[in-house]
Amino acid sequence: MMAARPVVLGEMPSLSKLYVNAAAQAARHRLLGSGNAAVLPEEGHQVRGVTVDVANLTAYQHLLGETASDVLPAGFVHALAFPLAMSVMNRDDFPLPLLGMIHLRNRVEQRVPLVFTQPLDITAHVENLQGHRSGTQVDVVAEVRKSGTGAVCWRGVSTYLAKGVFLPGIDKPAAHPAREEFRAPDPTALWQLGVDTGRAYAAVSGDFNPIHLSVLSAKALGMRRSIAHGMYLASRALADVGPSRGDSFTWEVEFDAPVFLPCRVALDISTEQETSGAWKRSDFVAWNPRSGRRHFKGSVASADVDAGAPDREDQVQGTHVSQ
Repeated sequence: MMAARPVVLGEMPSLSKLYVNAAAQAARHRLLGSGNAAVLPEEGHQVRGVTVDVANLTAYQHLLGETASDVLPAGFVHALAFPLAMSVMNRDDFPLPLLGMIHLRNRVEQRVPLVFTQPLDITAHVENLQGHRSGTQVDVVAEVRKSGTGAVCWRGVSTYLAKGVFLPGIDKPAAHPAREEFRAPDPTALWQLGVDTGRAYAAVSGDFNPIHLSVLSAKALGMRRSIAHGMYLASRALADVGPSRGDSFTWEVEFDAPVFLPCRVALDISTEQETSGAWKRSDFVAWNPRSGRRHFKGSVASADVDAGAPDREDQVQGTHVSQ
């Protein structure tokens, strides 16, 4: 919970400038040392009166397979809020390095539908700094309201891991039991992802993190090939659940292994219904059909149903910080 009023910014931050600043910060820390204490900044950031570009919304819906509608898809709202969340992690008093962070999981509460004609107030802050057996993790919280109102319409919590970063005063948790072996079910869908998948999602989300754009740019950052954005994958699974989910729901995803491009991804969606026949929840899982390795899993549940807390296995898998 924030202990201070958010810093109000005049406009949404530029992701490209944030990445450049993060690279400069990383270079300074390599030369001078970070000296960061295990304390998170108390205040978050806020931008008021954010508007949606309808052409961008249409392009997003087309790319992800969402139904054409005035209502903003939950994944689109995440992309809209992402630069502000990144700006909090880009502060000088944020104790973890932004570059190289791994996206472990995401939870979204879509409480009230939002339409593209409504200006929005977006707030982001960080909380829950804690140890992980492979480093230090933190939750980044974004909240979206209709401008001038107090009720939260959309709330997202993204959990990131700074692998190999151990801050003073934060203990590592006890070793986690071995994970249950994943056995791939029969897929309900098979995605064919081209080498340009990262560039296509970057065009609609604004996230031009180099690890997603090309083989050359990914290799420059230590990756063997470019990888798909984690939230592109999660948002596409959400779209595949379909409009039966309604306008109010919870959406959770846990990332296991990155998706290197180009590739095929197998997906299974299982749906549970109420006794009346109404949709209750859908669980999804995606994996590499050649190796059988799981990429991610998650659920979408009616707002009236407790989707349950995410399975917080003490894992190091995930996708690098980006959407």
